[in-house]
Amino acid sequence: MKILFLMEYPIDLPGGGQLSTWTLCDGLKKQGFEPVVACPTLLDKERNVFDFKVVEYRSLKNRERSRTARIMNFIGRIFSFGRIIKREKPDLIHVSMSESLITFGFLRCMGAFKDIPFVYTDRGLAYGYRRHSKFCIKKTMKHAAAMICTTEYNRQQWMKERMSVPIRVIPNTISSAFDIFDVTGRPTMRARYGIAESEFVVGFAGRISEEKDWNLVPVLVKALSEAGVSFKVALVLSVYEEQDENIAAGIRKGIVDVIGRDRLIYMQDLSQREIADYYYMVDVFVMSSMFESFGKAAVEAMSRKCSVISTDVGGLPEVIGKKENLYTGKDINRFTKRVKKLYEDREELDRDREFFYNRYRNLYTTENHVMRHVRLYMDIKGTSNRPDKG
Repeated sequence: MKILFLMEYPIDLPGGGQLSTWTLCDGLKKQGFEPVVACPTLLDKERNVFDFKVVEYRSLKNRERSRTARIMNFIGRIFSFGRIIKREKPDLIHVSMSESLITFGFLRCMGAFKDIPFVYTDRGLAYGYRRHSKFCIKKTMKHAAAMICTTEYNRQQWMKERMSVPIRVIPNTISSAFDIFDVTGRPTMRARYGIAESEFVVGFAGRISEEKDWNLVPVLVKALSEAGVSFKVALVLSVYEEQDENIAAGIRKGIVDVIGRDRLIYMQDLSQREIADYYYMVDVFVMSSMFESFGKAAVEAMSRKCSVISTDVGGLPEVIGKKENLYTGKDINRFTKRVKKLYEDREELDRDREFFYNRYRNLYTTENHVMRHVRLYMDIKGTSNRPDKG
């Protein structure tokens, strides 16, 4: 079965949607499917790096400030999608991102490609879309075979919109770099960065964006320090735009002002293999997001036996699955109490770490993710037979 994935960002651009699609396509190829990804021109990867076919099309940046540029980009994407679909002749189309859905929706609502079933993965939150975007999504989804949400929380939000299409929950996945847990990972990484086994390490990681609420991080660090917790901070930031460097510098300064430069371990723009190793050194990984549809970093940390503490927002409570490990920006005391408990009671910390690792193994592995998609695709095509290989 040939499945065409439509994307408005290069698949090699760091991000949850791109990474999840990449991992899914690798898994589908192993299951005998023929995945094809249509995306803007790759950033720095060659197409032969991928085990599946990548079809590039020309596109302006998606965040162009000029309305004219955005309209021209949309029109260009319509023609590109139409040309690629006609050439590839897929058995099923999987739209991976919201702008791509609106683009494909224009074609579909105009009567094009009626004979090709399609599904859409919504990686946002239903209430997070602007009115016109939500209207376009709902209009297009009337023709879809299925909608995929990454959390039950978001599925319920879309159900309130009275969607007529079946909605399934399939969590996001993380890179295959996290598939295998290395028992030597923790001592190796701690030795590399001069961290004794008895030392307590709190981790923060993610890209620079407003949704991550990085201004909260120095506040959390200060609260822990004032509560009598002795710890180091392991911080990883992904910086994509020029102004992000200044933001990253401000975050580091806020932390250093509290705990000192020698207690901050800072890394930037890591590869998936490097970030997979990073989590080994962390005892408690903290999410500070003010808006989060899923929370890929939380799952990454789980896979490396970190305790995970998160803000109580969006889909994160569902991903975390443990009320005592949730807090809000308005009630930092909950955060401080929980971290201090884990700091003072190492048996409780070990139990927490095992809880989250088992949660990852039960819910968020690559195999789980791929096979849920396989079942959905086969249901849509009306057969339980495996696709032919070769």
